[in-house]
Amino acid sequence: DLGRWLADGSIEFLGRNDFQVKVRGFRIELGEIEARLAGHPAVRETAVLAREDGSGGKRLVAYYTGDAGLSVDDLRAYLAEALPEYMVPAAFVYLEALPLTANGKLDRKALPAPDGDAYAARGYEAPQGQTEQTLVAIWAELLKVGQVGRHDNFFELGGHSLLAVTLIARMRQAGLNIDVRALFSAPTLAGLAALADNGSQAEQVVIPANRIPAGCTAITPDLLPLVSLAQADIDRIIAAVPGGAANVQDIYPLAPLQEGILFHHLMESEGDAYLMPVLMAFDTRERLDGFLAALQAAVARHDILRTSVAWEGLPEPVQVVWRQAPLKVEEVAIEAEAGDAAEQLAERYDPRHYRLDV
Repeated sequence: DLGRWLADGSIEFLGRNDFQVKVRGFRIELGEIEARLAGHPAVRETAVLAREDGSGGKRLVAYYTGDAGLSVDDLRAYLAEALPEYMVPAAFVYLEALPLTANGKLDRKALPAPDGDAYAARGYEAPQGQTEQTLVAIWAELLKVGQVGRHDNFFELGGHSLLAVTLIARMRQAGLNIDVRALFSAPTLAGLAALADNGSQAEQVVIPANRIPAGCTAITPDLLPLVSLAQADIDRIIAAVPGGAANVQDIYPLAPLQEGILFHHLMESEGDAYLMPVLMAFDTRERLDGFLAALQAAVARHDILRTSVAWEGLPEPVQVVWRQAPLKVEEVAIEAEAGDAAEQLAERYDPRHYRLDV
């Protein structure tokens, strides 16, 4: 159980410590949301889940019993008074009673998926014009909602920054040229459509060709058309790249979402919200070597897998694309040890398998 001491010496129950989840890089305690929602005078029982949103991400969904007449907007506003935006659920589902297991405990697996009415929606007004019609189709597919009005808000319908990237890509495929910052400044369907109409008439942004030739031994400011850096800044960046200038393919600024990722990285006191460790096992050395060779081939093919970020001592953060980024593989030998440690190792690692940290 998770609780906190109050000034009068009593303990306030916040929920279960094993109900902590990570959504969009934020660590969230579901019990804290449930406790706050249960404080609403018209709410009797609550439960909060982090459900798959259909795009590989997760969104928070709140379930409650009590007054069936409560609106999603009222509940969102109530929680927003005490919780940060990322902890306010995207959907609120009213139930006559929470499902229980045979032992009388909450059956979280039986909680239903939210429908379109569970999300915040403004007064419905049908979309107008071809651009709004196009956006309605894209939003409905990405957000998994049945009806989208021209005054609905992308984020209130369950959208988030990761889905925003997909949305902008789909819009560009449909001929609507706009960047992701426009969505944050105009998150309603009508507002985004108006910006897209203005921007879609403009020519596509032309990205200048890479000016750094292969085998280059000295990089100067004129070789970097996408960023303004003094020679001293360039030299500082190159000094941190194995192989120096000859191993630098390009240098340019961070995209807006990358700036957010860097911000969260710098704010973390332990670990990294965007670092996802994966443990895999191979029954032969040949299969392990084959996997590493395939992974190295992917790194060689895709620039983003050879990209580092530099910011210390620079006027702005930049990303640095390396020409070559060989995988660093550390082989760890697991030796038999006396006592319980040996038994624990034997249970955790099959001696026929290899464990490598990459």
